Amino acid sequence: MNATVKTTWNTKTLVQISLIGALYTVLTLVSGPLAFGTAAGTVQLRISEAFTLLPLFSPIGIWGVTFGCFLSNLVGFFMGTNMLGLIDAPLGTIATLIAAWLTYLIGKACTKDVSRFLLAPIPPVLVNGLIVGWELTFVYKTPFTLNFLSVVIGEAAVCYTLGIMLCVVMRRNDFYKRIFR
Repeated sequence: MNATVKTTWNTKTLVQISLIGALYTVLTLVSGPLAFGTAAGTVQLRISEAFTLLPLFSPIGIWGVTFGCFLSNLVGFFMGTNMLGLIDAPLGTIATLIAAWLTYLIGKACTKDVSRFLLAPIPPVLVNGLIVGWELTFVYKTPFTLNFLSVVIGEAAVCYTLGIMLCVVMRRNDFYKRIFR
């Protein structure tokens, strides 16, 4: 399987990436403390994580959610809602980039929508659970298992509900083709 991601970088692509990133950021910041959690072990419900399934439809989604995650964590820090923002911006962004790339690969490998939609949330759930769980363990000196589970529960709740609903809407009548062409 070819693991390269080809994206034509032009003005339209940059606008699409920026739009996804901006929507991700707005949804994250509007949900405030729910999006960032308040301490280790608390479940964070970042509604914007539904966008982590967009790479199923286009590699543009990889860069859009990665940009949105970075921006959200940084702006959240400066607004005082994400106390870990300076650590979360690089680590959360790396987690999102890895998860988005893996989600993109699932989209390329699976031909049936049902399989794609059910498998697509796995990378965001597990990768964020591992990386952000480790981050919380490092900062708060709390058990990794607790932190891993708190991230996985919140991520799974969002990706397997809102994320799959987003995929169904995008797929219906090939809506994604109008957005990502």
